[in-house]
Amino acid sequence: MFEQIYAGAETGGARPPWDYGAARPQLVEWAEARKLAGAGLRALVVGCGYGDDAEFLAQLGFRTTGFDFAPTAIAAALRNNPTTEVDYHVADVMDLPREWQGRFDLVVESLTVQSMPPEQHAAATQSIGALVTSGGTLLVLATTRDEGSEWTGPPWPLTRSEIEAFASGDLLMRRVERIEGGAWWRAELSRAAAVPGA
Repeated sequence: MFEQIYAGAETGGARPPWDYGAARPQLVEWAEARKLAGAGLRALVVGCGYGDDAEFLAQLGFRTTGFDFAPTAIAAALRNNPTTEVDYHVADVMDLPREWQGRFDLVVESLTVQSMPPEQHAAATQSIGALVTSGGTLLVLATTRDEGSEWTGPPWPLTRSEIEAFASGDLLMRRVERIEGGAWWRAELSRAAAVPGA
């Protein structure tokens, strides 16, 4: 589905409905509030699409990786950012490279899990959480759905319990906000830093 949407946009069809045309404001606001500076730390953007969020993080000084399931999206990201320092990949969130596990200081997940069928949410959530390194941060952005509400997707907005499911093991929920008039979740999680010698 995702490749078809991006391929259609390449031939004059509608842009993907999730494409903002710039770095997502919910990410920019979060970064600005924290005076976020990459300083060479490693960041990864899940389902990066055309790369706007990834390029934003790279501008903040992160060594940034972006991946998307759709080859056409990655090709467009590279074409639109010819001098990019972002490392772009075609990859499936359900089958990510083993060497990415526990590698990234900041992982940004924006609207990817909710674009997948609900029966895949738990596995995708676990796969994304595993990317965060010791002491690292996971930022989750998703549209909201009330517990128990009926919904015919795609997309399938996330419930509070699905947001909280990102917290697993030593990946701890630090803050959950319902923003944009209640239409969006913004959740910040962090992995406990390893204790030297432990």
